[in-house]
Amino acid sequence: MAEIYFTKDHEWIKVEDNIGVVGITVYASEQLGDIVFVELPEEGITAEIGKDIAVVESVKAASEIYSPVSGTVIKSNEDLNSTPEIVNEDPVGKGWFYEIKISNNDELSGLMSEEEYKKHIGD
Repeated sequence: MAEIYFTKDHEWIKVEDNIGVVGITVYASEQLGDIVFVELPEEGITAEIGKDIAVVESVKAASEIYSPVSGTVIKSNEDLNSTPEIVNEDPVGKGWFYEIKISNNDELSGLMSEEEYKKHIGD
């Protein structure tokens, strides 16, 4: 069964086996407003925990997306190239950004549970 973790920068990662699917939280998508562009990472690149890996632009602002774990990007959500508004419509589902093969599962222990994240955003 997949487990979901959250960062203080409002990214989520859903992990099953050694693969993580990464996106931004509902809270982040609401704060950004209408998303008009997403710059996705290229497949095959190496991501480092806490380093910027993608960019999301809305009518309000542009924000960097930081990798919640280290590893290799194995797939990007190409649907976001033509329909970035999917991130607003379903941020923790169809609005995912990329899949990553996690290189160090120990990094997951530094992330928040859903309950901890809700406290973090004051929900």
